[in-house]
Amino acid sequence: MRHAEPSDHPRVLAVIDEWWGGRSMAAMLPRLFFLHFRPTSFVLEQDGRLVGFLCGFVSQTDPTQAYVHFVGVDPGLRGHGVGRLLYARFFSAARERGCTTVHAVTSPVNRGSVAFHKAMGFTADEGGGEGYDGPGEDRVRFTRQLPLTD
Repeated sequence: MRHAEPSDHPRVLAVIDEWWGGRSMAAMLPRLFFLHFRPTSFVLEQDGRLVGFLCGFVSQTDPTQAYVHFVGVDPGLRGHGVGRLLYARFFSAARERGCTTVHAVTSPVNRGSVAFHKAMGFTADEGGGEGYDGPGEDRVRFTRQLPLTD
């Protein structure tokens, strides 16, 4: 695992829609995450092949808050700890920067993501997810407190 680099952006875009079962997701992950949020964004490779990534950041509004914008795992490796490993590295990076809470959102139809976040210790916020990202763009909002150490 390493920090994301600008050269990783095309590699992620090349797999993102496939990893999401053909859903068009590439527009949701602009290059800026690979330029301006490298200290809190990561890629995981296995034998030179991209197997997972996480793009996140520390809030500019509240530096005690961190946010995971996008995380992806090769579908063939789901359930093997790749997502957990990416999140653990992000939690550590967020904690190093003074964060005490991590937030994330996912689509309610993405049941695998909802289950994963709950298994990672996130709590789904009650209400407020309908139209969260605009009309018809509902989200499940998650919050997780960070322990002082792993």
